[in-house]
Amino acid sequence: MMKVETVDTRHGTLNKSGYSNGNTLPYTGTPFGMNYFIVQSQTGSSWHFDPTYPITQGFRLTHQPSPWMGDYSWLLFTPISGRPVSNDLNRLQSSYKESEAVFNPHQLIVESLRYRVKTTIVPTKRGAKFKLDYETDKEKGLLLTANESVTYEVDKKNNRLYGCVPQPVNDGKNTLNMYVVLDFDESDLDGIELKHIHDKNWKESSDVKDSFVWLSLATEQKNLTFSLGTSFISREQAVLNLEREVSPYSLEELTDQSAHEWESHLNRVTVKDKNRQKVDSFNQYMYRLFLFPQTYYERDEYNQTIHFDSYSETVKEGKLFTNNGFWDTYRTVYPLFSIIYPEMYKDILEGIKHFYLESGHLPKWLSPDERGLMPGTLINAVISDAIVKDILPKEEAELFLDAMVKESTEAPKERKFGRAGVKEMLELGYVSNKEIENVNQTQDNAYSDFCIMQAAKKLGRHDIEERYRKEAENYRHLFDKNTGFLRGKDSEGQFADSFTPEDWGFDYTEGSAWQNALAFYHDNQGYIDLLGGKEKFIDHLTTLANEKPVFEIGNYGMEIHEMSEMSTVDFGQIAISNQPSFHIPYLYAYAGKPEYTQHVVKQLSTHAFKDGFDGFPGDEDNGSMSGWFIFSHLGFYPVTPGVPEYVLGIPQFDEMTIRLDNDQSFTIRVEGNVPQNSFVHSIQLNGQMYENLFISQDDIVKGGEMTVRLSLLPNAKEYTVDQLPYSLSNDK
Repeated sequence: MMKVETVDTRHGTLNKSGYSNGNTLPYTGTPFGMNYFIVQSQTGSSWHFDPTYPITQGFRLTHQPSPWMGDYSWLLFTPISGRPVSNDLNRLQSSYKESEAVFNPHQLIVESLRYRVKTTIVPTKRGAKFKLDYETDKEKGLLLTANESVTYEVDKKNNRLYGCVPQPVNDGKNTLNMYVVLDFDESDLDGIELKHIHDKNWKESSDVKDSFVWLSLATEQKNLTFSLGTSFISREQAVLNLEREVSPYSLEELTDQSAHEWESHLNRVTVKDKNRQKVDSFNQYMYRLFLFPQTYYERDEYNQTIHFDSYSETVKEGKLFTNNGFWDTYRTVYPLFSIIYPEMYKDILEGIKHFYLESGHLPKWLSPDERGLMPGTLINAVISDAIVKDILPKEEAELFLDAMVKESTEAPKERKFGRAGVKEMLELGYVSNKEIENVNQTQDNAYSDFCIMQAAKKLGRHDIEERYRKEAENYRHLFDKNTGFLRGKDSEGQFADSFTPEDWGFDYTEGSAWQNALAFYHDNQGYIDLLGGKEKFIDHLTTLANEKPVFEIGNYGMEIHEMSEMSTVDFGQIAISNQPSFHIPYLYAYAGKPEYTQHVVKQLSTHAFKDGFDGFPGDEDNGSMSGWFIFSHLGFYPVTPGVPEYVLGIPQFDEMTIRLDNDQSFTIRVEGNVPQNSFVHSIQLNGQMYENLFISQDDIVKGGEMTVRLSLLPNAKEYTVDQLPYSLSNDK
């Protein structure tokens, strides 16, 4: 069983705006925490942390899910000794020793060399305990920085500080408030003083509204602790969260609690291998899987779940989660949760239900409210997968089915919600090229319609099932028989005269036709038929893999980071650096060539991912790329969420055990697991030879054992239609 101390949260955090090695932050918190804490090493952009830059400006309470989304409701804590020389963080920053700092999921420990204070932070879901160990007799203090003017109030009698951090949401129409309370151990302090700069001088005040304050701590003690509580509901709720989660416990008790909670999550999948480094590396990816979405609800005095509804600006009952881009996470994160954490999956869907009832729309990209990014409404895949896998109760499934039908037939009043091109999809069967990213929009809409079909079929709504079965084939409208690609059309049904497969943007999302014209996840056989058969399909995929990783900048007007990441590695046009390519290595199986899938997946897993600060081949995106890595090492992958099966690949550890919620386990044992063996020779499932190129959800979650024998050369064979992974065209 793995220990949380083996996880270094700096994995994948070496990033710039022009090149991503994950675009992750070194989050310390609890799984799915409401807040996370990071070391802030620089200002001026959303890239707050650089693992190679041993500078700290303080400890940032953050809610940033991606640098492309930015942070909100953040607050920076900077322990200092002596009088602050400025309110400029660049003048206040300090060095620290990277080799001595502790960056673990459950605790963060950094010593400021300038101020000679070691800070230990152990977060809870909605709060944290801080311990400050000073080596100096200078005046001790704490600086608090935000990007908005924060309202502070000091309670000297009880050594408490209250704050309210405002955040514009809903396109600036509403304000979200984060309430904070800092509670200092009275035995440590003689008192606290709140100061802010006024006329270039520090002025004491019992209450103040400012973006930068100095909390002076009067004490002779060199070891101080304080507790933090936060809330998005009220000051009183922040105090309740503080007194429930933090105050009753010592730092050591909270550390043990958090470590135990993390380990219970991380050990839902355990791996064994003769290469210990591979095992430790795997744990980094498991950690990333349990960060998002973030908890956005709290518990009232009666322990009932409540949350702040930013659309009505009132407090509502029930759970809510935020910070998730479903265009990314539907592909891997939720299918993994369906196996290893269905109860959490169900909780998140409860939150999605509340968001729908409060906003009138299903979410696309929450941070904290709807941001309206990326094509389609791929939350449909998250919902449909839960329905077909019996994770959702029937009543809620019916509500979600009606919501998905509504989104597919009614144009949203605000563009950030719902589908783009609803009217054209209904009239033309595709989104025309007057809409940017129209090929992706059309494909994603057709796949979402398939997901509606699957949900309706499960619920016995056969009228809806039959209608959306037809809609699911709408991707065919964009097939160009002359090039073999899906291409954009105008409203008259005409393709553009010129076409360059390597041209990025225009009709495609963050890629070219090579990566973005294969998104008919539900009907690969249909595309095979359009191309003219399996040989032409394999030829197309082989050309894609062997093509030079070249690109044209298209309508972007510059080289964006996804172009850079694809072009600097030698995997042809398989841009595993971005989500549209995630399923491409598994497509060979649909033409009966699983050996091609096995080889490509093993090469990508081995050479595109790294163990250090540059760990990912592109944006990690809320656990989605970690999910790809985990699935690909387990040896199966969810090409089609909404269908309860997985395409088989190649397992890459000596032994892997999935701990299931029913107290059962599914174990994968691998014979001949050496670097030179890139092919699957044979598979046994529960002692019986297994010939299918997919495995079902039921086969996994009922528990059992799969034994996989690897080989140096492929064991090529012919496969029947029934042995191939699911395609709509074969489901007649």
